[in-house]
Amino acid sequence: MVRRVAVIGAGVGGLASVKCCLDEGLEPTCFERSEDIGGIWRYTDSTDGGRVSVYRSVITNTSKEMSCFSDFPCPEDFPSFLPHSLLLEYFRMYARHFDLLRHIRFKTTALSVKKRPDFTTSGQWEVVTETDGIQESHVFDAVMVCTGHYQEPHLPLASFPGIETCFKGQYLHSQEYKDVEAFRGKRVLVVGIGNTGGDLSVELSRVAAKVFLSARRSTWVFSRVSDHGFPFDMVNTTRFNHFLDWLLPSALTKRIRFRKFNSWFNHANYGLASTKSSNFKVITNEELPFCLLSGTIVLKPTVKEFTESSAVFEDGTTEENIDVVLFATGYIFSFPFLEESVRSLFDDNRSLYKRIFPPQLEKPTLAIIGLVQLTGSVMVGAEMQARWVTGIFAGWNKLPPTSRMMADVLKKKPPVKRNPSERENLKISFISYTDEIASCAGVKPSMLKLLLTDPRLALAVFFGPCTPYQYRLVGRGKWSGARDAILTQWRRTLKPLRTRVVDDSSDGS
Repeated sequence: MVRRVAVIGAGVGGLASVKCCLDEGLEPTCFERSEDIGGIWRYTDSTDGGRVSVYRSVITNTSKEMSCFSDFPCPEDFPSFLPHSLLLEYFRMYARHFDLLRHIRFKTTALSVKKRPDFTTSGQWEVVTETDGIQESHVFDAVMVCTGHYQEPHLPLASFPGIETCFKGQYLHSQEYKDVEAFRGKRVLVVGIGNTGGDLSVELSRVAAKVFLSARRSTWVFSRVSDHGFPFDMVNTTRFNHFLDWLLPSALTKRIRFRKFNSWFNHANYGLASTKSSNFKVITNEELPFCLLSGTIVLKPTVKEFTESSAVFEDGTTEENIDVVLFATGYIFSFPFLEESVRSLFDDNRSLYKRIFPPQLEKPTLAIIGLVQLTGSVMVGAEMQARWVTGIFAGWNKLPPTSRMMADVLKKKPPVKRNPSERENLKISFISYTDEIASCAGVKPSMLKLLLTDPRLALAVFFGPCTPYQYRLVGRGKWSGARDAILTQWRRTLKPLRTRVVDDSSDGS
């Protein structure tokens, strides 16, 4: 029987896991190698120690109502999209409210996680940690790995001939980027057009002499601000829209989506994407189109090679006098503390049952939390994973037999193995995935039952944003405040904007 649980990492997934363990009467001990909570969202000027953190200017891509923990709404006076400082403050509020900090051991690194000799019967793990140079061995009944997927910078220098042998300028990974001052007056090439590459290009364009942005494939750009000024994810991430995606042919939904993106600006005119794109990504950036329009950023194709001071691109063009190359090429996830016999069971999250459990383990006492990239907030997904996992640890829920889990994994895993740094390997539909895990945990709301018992709430749940409170309406962990949180979510969204009330009935100034 599981009682003592090791939680590795005190970021979003770690905090949710500790809280869910407590909800189930388990005894969690969280090991965090740094001195504070927050994971990558705890900004620091330092790049020492290899800890990955956000850059100074970062703002969340998902709104507060769509990103919060399901039984702890963000303060109504917080803006819809949060800078890292406010998001970290929200984490602190959550940790204080549920008394999580006393279960976290800071400045403690997990060196190894190994199966005990009697694992086939006990399911127990030996966890070796280090604090201030002193190693300690622990025995746990289960382990929740909450280190996420932003672990090691992916720097594919071998794909860029000349960068190491010829190029005389500076090159670095976006992990090392903190603010713009070091790039003032320089000619900068940013490689990679994900969310990070787009954000950093825009920020650099304000101080650099010139910014070039190299894109390998088609990219669709959308704004956080949607129709009538509401947050994009609240307007678009609804059960109604999800139902339409399921109902309509995929070619039609793709066409509708592309038309929606192009209603803001024609992506083909900007060299970003064509409606015939088959291999594409979607990023969030309000300013990138204007920077391209004003020439402060110049879009370029894939880099073919580097010379001493220039970059040669696949279309035959060359940009001279490049001072700095900034690689926004993502991260690789790895779990060096896991013993090899366990680590070899999965090459990426698609080898895991429901992206969480290694299905071949004799006992289901190891869970990987947060190794997903949803089309919505990973915070919500990680919390949902933790709720299901701790229910299994507590014994009231069970996993299917290994054969069924393996069949499910093989059904969902593509036959061709891709580069593990590709974020698309992790990307899953937000509602599809959270609903799937919620069903496993017995907390997915029934639309039919809601419609019969509470029509007003049913309409808000189906046509309104799929906020995390929906998963606290029924089942284990039901929260009495969930209904009110859903019915007041738009009020909380508008509250921080009401700093000056405009009277539409008057033209007075």
